[in-house]
Amino acid sequence: MTDRKDQLAANLAQVEERIASSCAAAGRKREEVTLIVVTKTYPASDVRILHELGVRHVAENRDQDAAPKATACADLSLTWHFVGQLQTNKVRSVTSYADIVQSVDRSKLVTALSAAAVRGERELGCLIQVALDAESGERGERGGVAPDGVEELATAIGAAPGLRLDGLMTVAPLAGEYAGRQRAAFDRLMEISSRLRAGHPAANMVSAGMSGDLEDAVAAGATHVRVGTAVLGVRPRLG
Repeated sequence: MTDRKDQLAANLAQVEERIASSCAAAGRKREEVTLIVVTKTYPASDVRILHELGVRHVAENRDQDAAPKATACADLSLTWHFVGQLQTNKVRSVTSYADIVQSVDRSKLVTALSAAAVRGERELGCLIQVALDAESGERGERGGVAPDGVEELATAIGAAPGLRLDGLMTVAPLAGEYAGRQRAAFDRLMEISSRLRAGHPAANMVSAGMSGDLEDAVAAGATHVRVGTAVLGVRPRLG
């Protein structure tokens, strides 16, 4: 376990240096960017080590992995983010542990999340996942709503009991206009965020950037970066 802690500490230090350098280059304060460690496929023991090392935000993308892990780590002061595509039949479970769902992309999901949050007497933070590869009225290859559908979803979340509109999330697209152009993609997300905040000023969270492109996300103005491999290493998928 000591070896694993040393490994994670070294990896975290490298990621911290990347974030700090990116903030300095962009003229931003380091505290403007929150690191979310994506712990998918990794055991609860790693989450515990990360907590010891100061990590307070973790993310999962599959409920079947996340639910038991969250239960095993319920004694820790952690903010749990759900970042995967979410089916409505998993909503009740996800709302029992997630503090923020970053992948809200359709009105049916808003309705289901609201009902589950009210039933569980919880307030659930929501990020609208924006698909920069989606045409009007369509969803993206990796989930998400087309940019012109953001305002309608924002209004629905804002009116839904038990839900709180926190902002936007995107995954750099693999196809379309922004494929291979992460900085341009994140700049576009910031434009959408600026428009959203005009009508929803509290929705100021922007989640963008992962292990390979966090520098572009910080430069564009992201408030949260989601880093998995650079912290935890490469591990074969489970299941």
